[in-house]
Amino acid sequence: MAYIVPDDVERYAEEHTSAPAAHLARLAEETRAQLSSPQMLTGAIEGRFLEFLVFATGARRVLEFGTYSGYSALSMVAALPPDGQVITLEIDEERAAFARRHIDAAGESGRIDVRVGPALESVAELQGPFDLVFIDADKEGYRDYCEASLPLLAERGLIAVDNVLWSGRVADPSNDEDTTQAVRAFNDHVHADERVVNVMLSVRDGVTLIRRA
Repeated sequence: MAYIVPDDVERYAEEHTSAPAAHLARLAEETRAQLSSPQMLTGAIEGRFLEFLVFATGARRVLEFGTYSGYSALSMVAALPPDGQVITLEIDEERAAFARRHIDAAGESGRIDVRVGPALESVAELQGPFDLVFIDADKEGYRDYCEASLPLLAERGLIAVDNVLWSGRVADPSNDEDTTQAVRAFNDHVHADERVVNVMLSVRDGVTLIRRA
């Protein structure tokens, strides 16, 4: 995955961001060594960004679409109060098992609940409110995941959606690749939705923040 900012600027930003906790560094190393698609790893900058969102909003309950290796869930739980909870949804059994192993090693199995299965089926079983929702799963499902999250969102809750710039490909009108079109259509949908207010940030591969209008 190509980041939006030049590599040297991205590297400089990471060098000037508080280093991740030791368990996150180990998780990142093992993710790159053992899992497919290691470019999906949240990473140090976005991990801290998500932690800051939890801290700044005072979130107590977090919902995540797309666990992958558990880096983002562990980043967010770090800023939760002792009775806080992250519910994270993952369709892949292998990735869920990998994430659970690292969640257990970090001592956070009591606050992070990994649920395996199709996300829309899992979310249908949940009750809100959630103070923060993080969407980082299959791009074709983004609109459905966002729509499923809105009724569960707390009054002052936020939805954060990852990869909305898709390595800049969304800005190229000649790019008609399926995933690019899916992300572009999602971005257009959110921008036109009068129920919400959004801001698109060029953090890593693009993150959109959404709140109710």
